[in-house]
Amino acid sequence: MKSRACKPPALARDATPTPPAVQQDLPFPQAEASSRAGARSYRRAPAAVPVERLWFCIWLPHLPLEANRSSEAATAIVEEQHGIHRILLADAEANAAGVMPGQAANAALALLPTLLLEERSLPGEQQALERLATWLERFSSFVCIADRDVLLLEIAGSLRLFGGLRELRQKISREIRELGFTGLFSIAPTPLAATWLARSGRRVCIRDETNLAPALRRLPLARLNWPAGLCEALTGMGVTTVGDCLRLPREGFTRRFGAEYLLELDRALGHLPDPRDSWRAPERFCADFEMTEEQSDRELLLNICRELLLSHEQFLLARQLGTQRVCFSFFHFKASATELRLGCARAERSAERWFDLLGIRFEQLILPEPVIAVRMRSGMAQPLQAETDSLSFQGKPGVQQRRFSITQLAERLIARIGDQSVQATSMVAEHRPHYAWRSQSLLADWSGTTLDAPAQYVRRPLWMLPEPALLPADSGYPVHQGCRLRLINGPERLETGWWDEDGISRDYYTAINADGRHFWVFRNRNRASPWYLHGYFG
Repeated sequence: MKSRACKPPALARDATPTPPAVQQDLPFPQAEASSRAGARSYRRAPAAVPVERLWFCIWLPHLPLEANRSSEAATAIVEEQHGIHRILLADAEANAAGVMPGQAANAALALLPTLLLEERSLPGEQQALERLATWLERFSSFVCIADRDVLLLEIAGSLRLFGGLRELRQKISREIRELGFTGLFSIAPTPLAATWLARSGRRVCIRDETNLAPALRRLPLARLNWPAGLCEALTGMGVTTVGDCLRLPREGFTRRFGAEYLLELDRALGHLPDPRDSWRAPERFCADFEMTEEQSDRELLLNICRELLLSHEQFLLARQLGTQRVCFSFFHFKASATELRLGCARAERSAERWFDLLGIRFEQLILPEPVIAVRMRSGMAQPLQAETDSLSFQGKPGVQQRRFSITQLAERLIARIGDQSVQATSMVAEHRPHYAWRSQSLLADWSGTTLDAPAQYVRRPLWMLPEPALLPADSGYPVHQGCRLRLINGPERLETGWWDEDGISRDYYTAINADGRHFWVFRNRNRASPWYLHGYFG
């Protein structure tokens, strides 16, 4: 089974090579200077400002296999070469049976008849890279997809946050393995040097730019990802390492091979800037899970949805956001897709909370045909809000007691009996108390309903009477159930509604009785007006 994102953006490639017109103006040392030095040696470009960045490179040599593997059986990835399917990569079990890269698929099957052959999927690899890049955004604000199997992070600003370089490196490498990928890591002050060192299989950490040249000199040219023709030509001249290239005269190298590769060496050594494109994941989550065959097993479909929800949680966690709605689409071979929509009363990102709601709704879901793919889409992301207190529910004997917030209780009721059966209240910008609220769907978008209202709009009783109740008076003070009330706050004058037939002109007070209970009382703005009770404070 393969999981992939919906719309993979284009790869962020290396910086564009310098145009020929610019290459002609590059400063090269004079031949006389070389002869005076007694040797025709490499002369570097003018030094730039010292680099203040640190690049963490992750090379994924087994990405074609790990991104497209759909079974635990012995597996090999095949790729068509000149009309023949040949082995590109094989797992450890297949390698133990003698299956090697470059073999024809028929020869590999002869060695291991149970071998599972998977066609290489470049989109699948790209989507796996994008998922990893999205996941890596928790460690750095600058993540770059540098090549088909290379990821780069700028980590200079993250070291203090994660407790230092050693702890950060160990955390990334450990979690990469837990995600099912094999990575080779290298750290250097320039992105190109980090990439070359990682491709060479060397786990090195270079923090000082002055140590780059000694570390790069021993690298073979095959690790630089240069064209095969160029490497063959240099090897024929006896140039097999980066150090050999650095000893060549720049002018002669440029005339024969062009300045592009010398500029790469300059960027790797930090003598020239090497700008990179930062990866940015989409702001709304959307992911697919495609199956190799049709499935009707509802438990299996629920497990697939759980995996998508976990990816969704990581997506929101990296952004410190939540969402109120998610939508699952179950695709069929002939019938149209079946949709299942879920909603939360407040922005949420917890996979377990969404899965709890999904389990309730999934019991009522009718699938007309077996499912061939599942897609999950999230609603607009919102800032997370504080949670309310929890309610305790007694479950079955021997079952661990679970605690739910009041909001979670309402969400479960909605999942069980429908959105229209559970309502919430929201404030309205209206001075008259009986018009200052309205009922609203609990799953409505609350991000735009917050009122920038003065404090008096919020200071309202939780329990409002349908109609104000007349109160007796004692020496000009209201009396409630034989007890004279003491006015502790007010008056709050409400004089509004003159434009319709329901205008009011009242002075409201907060009153308290001997037991400490608070009341909201008023009287009309005339001397002969009695007192009225309009609500109780909680």
